[in-house]
Amino acid sequence: MSFTILYKGKNHRFVKRISARKLLSVTVIASIVFLISSRSTESVYENHVRVNVIKTGLEQQAKLVDQLKTDTLEQVGGIVNQVAIMQNRINKMELLTATMAENAGLNKEDFTLNEEMQTFDASESSLTNQINKMAETLDFKIQQLTALESLMMGLNIERQSELAGRPVGKGWLSSYYGVRKDPFTGRPAMHKGIDFAGKEGEDVIATGAGVVTWSGSRYGYGNLVEIDHGNGLRTRYGHNAELTVEVGDVVTKGQGIALVGNTGRSTGAHVHYEVLKNGQQVDPLPFIYR
Repeated sequence: MSFTILYKGKNHRFVKRISARKLLSVTVIASIVFLISSRSTESVYENHVRVNVIKTGLEQQAKLVDQLKTDTLEQVGGIVNQVAIMQNRINKMELLTATMAENAGLNKEDFTLNEEMQTFDASESSLTNQINKMAETLDFKIQQLTALESLMMGLNIERQSELAGRPVGKGWLSSYYGVRKDPFTGRPAMHKGIDFAGKEGEDVIATGAGVVTWSGSRYGYGNLVEIDHGNGLRTRYGHNAELTVEVGDVVTKGQGIALVGNTGRSTGAHVHYEVLKNGQQVDPLPFIYR
């Protein structure tokens, strides 16, 4: 089977005979070319759309990254400033600690940071390391301050319990420690304390910190207060008009413990003041003028 193609013009005439098999082949080839051409055009368009979408997404991500970078830099800058402020506070604390230790008569080098612990570099590159180092420094400083506090508390207790000064705020020394003429018998007798004359009702004060071991009437002393200061030292305050502390009370140096009076074996308003060392009366005068 075959097909005849006839073309007739004014000056030309064309006749072509084509077999059915050849015509089918040409038709299939033309169809394939058309399909390929059509598919290729659609694929290029789709790829262009895809690239455009990806590009837009990446541009948005880039903007987010830039914003994140800006925010991060601001936050890092704030942290750097805080590190600098903390460093300044540590330096002030260091100076104060050294001054306190020196004033307490302690070796200030034992309560100050070494040079390495005092050096901080608040640069962004080593920020995390510096924060960790600062935390370690603060922990060590707290330990130093705790030790200093304990030592100073011990020194304060020691100084508070150390006997010094007069047992009255106002008054005058009217009788010394030693042998004297007894005001009642007129005979020589041992006076085991010092007398401070004053006005009745004025404060009698503790000459050192300690614990009250006696508060009440006692033969010869009248109304008596006795304080234990530790280290074998005790003080007695006799002839009081009124007692303002009780047994077991903890008193501090300079605290009022009684009121000047004239009770017991007394000839006038005064305070009989004794210092006992290991249970024996000693001359209080050296303690008064410490």
